[in-house]
Amino acid sequence: MKRKPKSGFSRILWVIILIFLSLVISFPKWISIFYPEPHRDIVFSAAYDNQVDPYLVFAIIRAESKFQSTAESPVGAKGLMQIMPETAEWIAMQRGIENFDTAELHQPKVNIQFGCWYLDNLSQEFNGNLPAVIAAYNAGRGKVGEWIQSGQWDGSLESAEDIPFAETKQYVGNVLQNYDAYRAIYTRNQ
Repeated sequence: MKRKPKSGFSRILWVIILIFLSLVISFPKWISIFYPEPHRDIVFSAAYDNQVDPYLVFAIIRAESKFQSTAESPVGAKGLMQIMPETAEWIAMQRGIENFDTAELHQPKVNIQFGCWYLDNLSQEFNGNLPAVIAAYNAGRGKVGEWIQSGQWDGSLESAEDIPFAETKQYVGNVLQNYDAYRAIYTRNQ
């Protein structure tokens, strides 16, 4: 009995199966393309100095600036973690940094150090409540404090739909999604 030559379809199917298997075997390496760790040493150092999870920092940077240190928002937030100049001046004062120039916010080391310090400060104010900390990072601590005090939002993830600002509601979801992805990718074998 004569064997039929393999069809083009079966070859394509085998190629697809091999590609799929290589992606599964190499997970999370290939997905890290979408969740990179630029300035890793700076992030880890600043995060540990301020008792902040470095993967939360990466999640915020991804949401805020897409890793562009030159990023500047229409309202004036600057750098990787999109820190407002007024907030940066307040942070500099709190940290005893003299002659601070807000142009320094485009320097990754300064921006990340300030952002991590601010996250820790917010975490202390909101007792480690992550959704509230993330919301305050976006909308401001005063607004989030008002929402919680007035009962508009209880600060929980389960009631995130109650966040009065649509942008902040979306931001909290986006950062938490990024955070979950970073933890899944980079802490999988720890």
